[in-house]
Amino acid sequence: MAYNVAVDVGGTFTDVIFFDESTGELTEGKVLTTPDDPARGVVGGIESLCRKVGVGFTDLNLLFHGTTVVTNAILTNTGSRVGLLTTAGHEDNLLLARAWTPGPLYGWMFLEKPDPPADPTDTVGINERIAADGSVLAELDEAEVREAVERLVERGVEAITISFMNSYLNPEHERRAREVVREVAPEMAVSISSEIGQEYGEYERTLTTVMNTAVQPITRIYMRSFERSIREKEFSGNLSIVRSDGGAMSTEAVAERPIQIALSGPSGGVTGSAYLARTIGVPDVLTFDMGGTSTDVSLCLGGEALVQRQIQLGYFQFKVPSADVHSVGAGGGSIAFVSTSGALMVGPMSAGADPGPACYGQGGEAPTVTDANVVLHRLSPDARLGGELALDEEAARRAVQSVADQLGMSVEEAAEAILEIVNENMHAALRVVSVERGHDPREFGLVAFGGAGPMHANALARLIRSKPVVVPPTPGVMSAFGFLSSDIQNEFPETYLRLAEETSCADLRERVDSLIAQADEWLAGEGVAKDDRVFDLYADCRYYMQNIQIPCAFSVEDLDGPDCTFLRAGFEEAHRQRYNFELADSPLEIATIRVVGRGKIKGVSLTESEDGHGLDPSAALIRTEPVYFGGWQDTPVYDREKLLPSNVVSGPAIVVQPDTTTVIEPGYRGTVDRFGNIRIEEA
Repeated sequence: MAYNVAVDVGGTFTDVIFFDESTGELTEGKVLTTPDDPARGVVGGIESLCRKVGVGFTDLNLLFHGTTVVTNAILTNTGSRVGLLTTAGHEDNLLLARAWTPGPLYGWMFLEKPDPPADPTDTVGINERIAADGSVLAELDEAEVREAVERLVERGVEAITISFMNSYLNPEHERRAREVVREVAPEMAVSISSEIGQEYGEYERTLTTVMNTAVQPITRIYMRSFERSIREKEFSGNLSIVRSDGGAMSTEAVAERPIQIALSGPSGGVTGSAYLARTIGVPDVLTFDMGGTSTDVSLCLGGEALVQRQIQLGYFQFKVPSADVHSVGAGGGSIAFVSTSGALMVGPMSAGADPGPACYGQGGEAPTVTDANVVLHRLSPDARLGGELALDEEAARRAVQSVADQLGMSVEEAAEAILEIVNENMHAALRVVSVERGHDPREFGLVAFGGAGPMHANALARLIRSKPVVVPPTPGVMSAFGFLSSDIQNEFPETYLRLAEETSCADLRERVDSLIAQADEWLAGEGVAKDDRVFDLYADCRYYMQNIQIPCAFSVEDLDGPDCTFLRAGFEEAHRQRYNFELADSPLEIATIRVVGRGKIKGVSLTESEDGHGLDPSAALIRTEPVYFGGWQDTPVYDREKLLPSNVVSGPAIVVQPDTTTVIEPGYRGTVDRFGNIRIEEA
């Protein structure tokens, strides 16, 4: 008997899911997140599910873990104090940054530019210089490096970043400087930019490496503590940490490159949705993950999650591969309030896990989205969140009443207004990843998950006109489910900067083969068998002298022609879709080539059931109760676990299960497919 396990630490709940390799059965559970020590909640959640299933830690095979340790450290600026060694004359690189300001319009009027993550007083210029072609203009002054490190250590620096000009072309000086750092301070965390950001762009490469270094010490402590905790429970399987792009890597690899797990949580839901979309034959989907604090949306095309090469946390933008996720401050815990202008607002402030929404009965008094759902009985007052937490309807009504009194509404009208506003906020987020990127949402399904996603998915699909809505069997732990479908993965990029029309396929093949060799060596170090290694090839292309880059996938077989113009057709199709024009007379430039090395792991598979159980869902009916849809309507409440393939649930209806509640609006119906998903479409 062997189980694969995935754990996702969220702002409110920690989700745990078990996959039984022998039966294909999925078992999920939730516990409240423990912000003071996330590892305690993770181990507690695994223990709780072990008891539920009747197994021990010794029965666990693969363990996938998504963590917010890096995210929280960056957002709260609680990383280590970093010293920066850079090329003499370029000490102000992080201060100069890029000439952009966050929105909305006129955001620059209110912007308080944050201090750089490496203080200028902890930044030291070193005499050395690599030319733009990779040649050495000035040798590294090793004595100067040694003296700088000694001085930084005396000043109290806890970690050191080395980022020299043009080091992505020739890393010789950075590597030698790292050796000097380790000679002077063997225990000091140190990162070099030629390994963390292997592309041109001095500011982005330096910033990404500094942030990686800043979170190295805290990440190492967490990884060692967590690994020690599960080993003490006699876990002897393989532990993998989920990356921001949906792949996975070992704890040793994470200790060196923690910046690559900065968005590990949101990536899981997208990866799981892509796997689900491929399996059920709806390859193009929008993903909608509504949790307690925020909502994450993304888009999967052709059954594959889209990956971006830049993420933003707070003010800063980093060069890190990540699932293309857009987040908004809209969740079940989002607080509703009346602004000074008299308008009803929802979020981004959240009640979080402590004290949580008023209906949790833990001292919260502010009205939240969850309280509004309880008032309207969209979330039944008799429900128990995570199977344990009882809800307090009276506390929810008191909280929402405080808003209703200010607006001159009934408590039900105010609750419905709260839901309409938060739905519009999430609708806007879905438009960002679809309409604004050249995709028609009417041609996409909508995969809804997260603890609150299925409650709002029908309304979101109505607004954005996507169909069908797909509610998976375990929507409340979908991110954790996605972890189980993750591959061992890493990216190996190289700046290329050559015109496609002037580049022979043989030249590109030589560089690609070199990157494949690097990826192959890394996968071998991660313990991936040779037959399980897969290499995906991409060229980030742009029109010459422009900076809008679009990744173009290609294969080794494409490199048989005289030149690289074969990339143009795919690039122009993607450019036309997003920007609605093309520049036929402009040469095409290959800015960056990259190889994504993947180690295939069979962490999960969906179990298919036979249809033919009939349309009638009455065997799953629990009760009928009034639910508010513009007015109170008698609404059937169904047990999700008793619904069978081909059952049809006509709206209005509520479907309950331990990890979430699904709302089917009047005029819609939900059909259970052979994989146990509920597909919601207009009746």
